[in-house]
Amino acid sequence: MDLLDDDTATPNAPEFTVSEISGAVKKTLEQAFGRVRVRGEIGRVMKAGSGHMYYDLKDDRNVISCNTWKGQVAGLGVLPEEGLEVIVTGKVSSFGGQSRYNINVDSIEVAGEGALMALLEKRKKAMQAEGLFAEERKKPIPYLPEIIGVVTSPQGAVIRDILHRLRDRFPRKVLIWPVAVQGKDCAPQVTNAINGFNALTPGGALPRPDLIIVARGGGSLEDLWGFNEESVARAVAASDIPLISAVGHETDTTLIDFVSDYRAPTPTAAAEKAVPVRLDLMATLDSYDSRLTRALSSNVARRKERLRDLSRALPKKTDLTDRANQRLDTAVMRLPTALTSAIQVKRVQLERKAAPLRPSILAQKTNQMAARLERAEGLLGRALNTRADQARARLNQTTSRLRPAQLSRDIRQSNDRLDRANHALASAATRQTRAWKDNLSRLDRLRETLGYQATLERGYAVVRAGETLVTSKAQAKEAGALEIQFKDGRFKMGGSSKAKKAPAKPAEQSSLFDD
Repeated sequence: MDLLDDDTATPNAPEFTVSEISGAVKKTLEQAFGRVRVRGEIGRVMKAGSGHMYYDLKDDRNVISCNTWKGQVAGLGVLPEEGLEVIVTGKVSSFGGQSRYNINVDSIEVAGEGALMALLEKRKKAMQAEGLFAEERKKPIPYLPEIIGVVTSPQGAVIRDILHRLRDRFPRKVLIWPVAVQGKDCAPQVTNAINGFNALTPGGALPRPDLIIVARGGGSLEDLWGFNEESVARAVAASDIPLISAVGHETDTTLIDFVSDYRAPTPTAAAEKAVPVRLDLMATLDSYDSRLTRALSSNVARRKERLRDLSRALPKKTDLTDRANQRLDTAVMRLPTALTSAIQVKRVQLERKAAPLRPSILAQKTNQMAARLERAEGLLGRALNTRADQARARLNQTTSRLRPAQLSRDIRQSNDRLDRANHALASAATRQTRAWKDNLSRLDRLRETLGYQATLERGYAVVRAGETLVTSKAQAKEAGALEIQFKDGRFKMGGSSKAKKAPAKPAEQSSLFDD
């Protein structure tokens, strides 16, 4: 329907609402243009909290508003960035709420290789400023990884070249994460693969790899553009697992080459970097083993030679022990004589110290202690009786002042306490007396032990000259008459050899001092 039949509005012209006019404009635009491809430079870009994206597409004179709904963002080949020259594909429509028309974009392509290179350089500068290219953040490649994760297409020659090269050099377990290596699905799948390998648990049912290889064959800049996306580069930089990038040929350079831990010129070179040559490693180990064996043999030989040199300088073992053996023999020969002499000296000292302990003195001391004991018992008994009488007197005095019933009860209690005290004092006196008696008995036994009577029981004898003890041969010769005391009595003998010579005696009574 035509809204205006001619150029001049008449009073009889129909009236329309704002919504009717806006709807008619929208319908006309969508029918007239449908889907379009528009080339231009992206201006401001705004991503709403809902996930929708709003941006401008402009040239040197005009601007068209563009939008991409949240569900369409994943299908965009390239995310819009300010200053990027692109070709957008979408549907022309209008937004009546602001009286403006726009393009609902569902696909974005970079307009030419020059624009791609400019975008790549812009991303490189931004990520380099963040420090993602710094060498100090790169992780070392493990020398011999147990498990290698490969992110690549499961079809094609790349995966076959990697597996063949690993099998020739050093077979390892390989986990393959299949991804698209070009097109709009490349970037999100490669990002998910890198993050997925890092999310695996070490030692789990699906073990976590020790090394990741991101590989792809050669191609044009547009074919390799998925590996220049910022999401892929940041996933590589955030990977906790060391990562080797092997995208394209040696002359191809992608953004992940700068953030990866090692950049291999080809996928085959990545496999060579991942593992050493097994035969070379075995040869190296054999050479190490030979060197170690030679070093040990040489060291043992040098030590043997040193030991022989030292042994020639040592004296003979007999020279070291002969002098000590001689001292030992001398000491053994002198030991019996020294023991006999020491025993005799100790015996004389014991007899000298025991001489003052005569039986009469010990008996006198014993009698004195017994007398003191009897006096103490008497004093203790009188003291007990005195205290008992005093207590009874105080009790009787107190009883006279008390009532009969209370008095009787208190008397019984006092009598009980008095009896207990009397019994306690009597027990204490008995224990003290018994202790004194035991001490007296010990002293008496000590007297008997230290007295010479016990010594006489063992076969010894005491020689006296009057009341003087004779302890040497010289004293015996000088004494007049001698008296010898045995265990069963005393025996008197005649004078010494210095006295007047007595008549001849029978043979059984020969002189004690005959030589």
